[in-house]
Amino acid sequence: MMRLILFLPLLLINLPNSLVAQESGYVTLNDSLVLKPSLLFSEAFHDLSHWIAEQQPGGRVVLNRGRLEIEDKAGCTVWFDKQLNQPVMIEFTAIVIDEGGPQDRVSDLNCFWLATDPWHTDFFGDTNPPRAGKFSQYDSLKLYYVGLGGHNNTKTRFRRYTGNGQKPLLPAHDLSDEVYLIVPNVPNRIRIIVYDGTIQYWRNEQLIFNVYDASPYDSGYFAFRTVNNHLIIDEFNVYELSKMDAH
Repeated sequence: MMRLILFLPLLLINLPNSLVAQESGYVTLNDSLVLKPSLLFSEAFHDLSHWIAEQQPGGRVVLNRGRLEIEDKAGCTVWFDKQLNQPVMIEFTAIVIDEGGPQDRVSDLNCFWLATDPWHTDFFGDTNPPRAGKFSQYDSLKLYYVGLGGHNNTKTRFRRYTGNGQKPLLPAHDLSDEVYLIVPNVPNRIRIIVYDGTIQYWRNEQLIFNVYDASPYDSGYFAFRTVNNHLIIDEFNVYELSKMDAH
């Protein structure tokens, strides 16, 4: 486990202006509940002081002119080091690079959120076994997970890890239609909402998962997760959500 603060003169990839929730002043949940987002954290990626990388050998996590770049060979998880509490909204922009590089595989734009470790009180302490980027090393955590374009960009899946190795996959959460998969070299604006028992995952204003959890996770950590691919990540923002007063 290590904190990485590296600056490399790599290619600048231009992203369009993002769709940010506070521009309209509110978000609407399931066409009825109006929520006000209040910005808690905005990451400009001038350094990586708030990020902790767990990565298998052969990959790297670096800064690329104000953006986060992940090139991975065998498994990588990059944690945001602040514990988040729901109700919360997480937004970021990610591009899956496909330009002929050694790790330019179109697959696995994934993330964990509200992750906790029921077996260790110090989430980033000396876990046993240690977490070092291998996917199976996260099976003991409690968390929500989306794998966008997994299995060589053939599946997009939502899972709820239970903390005892179980991470059931419901048929409704196992998507293979092309509309739910990755288009390389274009921005994906991801929005994750957790409000009471509702968990939503959006991509470019497309609601992909809308899940009700009767026993929702209340707090935990967020991470970018991938394997054997090449990502550029930008515009990471975290918001607290509150119910707007009726007038």
